Amino acid sequence: MTMLLQRETRWECPNCTVTDVTFIGQPHSRFHTCAGLLGLTAPLVPVGTSCKVEALDREDYVNGELVQCDGSGRPKMSVVTTRDDGCDCAVLATTARLEARDD
Repeated sequence: MTMLLQRETRWECPNCTVTDVTFIGQPHSRFHTCAGLLGLTAPLVPVGTSCKVEALDREDYVNGELVQCDGSGRPKMSVVTTRDDGCDCAVLATTARLEARDD
């Protein structure tokens, strides 16, 4: 008889009440729409992780570019997770667009 074990990973968000459980053996991460970051997509962290997850403001001029904004309309450039042993960054890149004209 062979026993199959599934690895359980419990996730939480330090900014809101969202939790999750996954059963994936390979390294992976989870993201969610975070109420604490006003609707931005943010990572979940393993339960018990001491960290800070924050959204950083865009510090450059937004000249009609399609940028990611939070629920209050403020443009954001990234979501950074800072832990004691390092940090991770999810970049919210500007969206490209094409304008077609009949000349």
